[in-house]
Amino acid sequence: MTARWILLRGLTREAGHWGPFARMLERRSGAPVEAIDLPGNGRHCRAQSPWQVPAMAESVRRQATRGAPPIVIAMSLGAMVAIEWGRQAPHELAGCVLVNASAGGLNPFWQRLQPRNYPALARMFLPGLSPLAREKRVLRMTSARPWQHEGVPQTWAQLAELRPVSPANAWRQLWAAARYRAAAAGPPVPLLLLASRGDRLVSAECSRRLAECWAAPLQVHDWAGHDLPMDHPEWVAEQVLSWSRRLPRPDAGVTEVPRERHEPVILAPHTAGHR
Repeated sequence: MTARWILLRGLTREAGHWGPFARMLERRSGAPVEAIDLPGNGRHCRAQSPWQVPAMAESVRRQATRGAPPIVIAMSLGAMVAIEWGRQAPHELAGCVLVNASAGGLNPFWQRLQPRNYPALARMFLPGLSPLAREKRVLRMTSARPWQHEGVPQTWAQLAELRPVSPANAWRQLWAAARYRAAAAGPPVPLLLLASRGDRLVSAECSRRLAECWAAPLQVHDWAGHDLPMDHPEWVAEQVLSWSRRLPRPDAGVTEVPRERHEPVILAPHTAGHR
């Protein structure tokens, strides 16, 4: 079991967007959770977002509290940053959980950002759209069951008003994500990939391909959307904790574990209360 967790969000998102998942993970694992914002987002909304993912990873590494190597749980753009962290300094990590991840070079662009979303994304960057209207659109794109999260757009709009992400930073992050390329070999840290079959933003095929290339385990949720920790936080916590119990202890001085060959896709059954 890990001694601590670090959470990384994606494009224009911040620590506050983890919602109840962070506390749930802390409670169920008994380990502290630290949510770090990418430069340009959240507490760092006044900073300029880098044009490249490796620079984002360097920023995140500087922010991380020193201590036992953490497991990083990262979504989307945050998952790309986690991959780079694992490449830059694998000794600093106990492992990475990549949620709805993608990477150029291994995934085609039309799977990394599905074309149906292009018009909606372009409209969200136009002037005149209120924070609440924008966040309602984000919810429709990222949740498979937006009607179950009626109060979420209001909470997200408040975050956007308190710590606004500038349009320039949003474009920098989108550019960095689009240009990001991953090596054929994964970062030398233990990996778990989680994907959502109902993800309308990033195809689950991206995670399947990464798992196949990197010989990493993959769990696929059968209905959740892109924001898997919001749509089904209990399932995510269950998968992460089950996997982490099989890892070496963080204080054992092990930074890499032998990779076993895994079947790339394991479908998740429905859970009571989430039908």
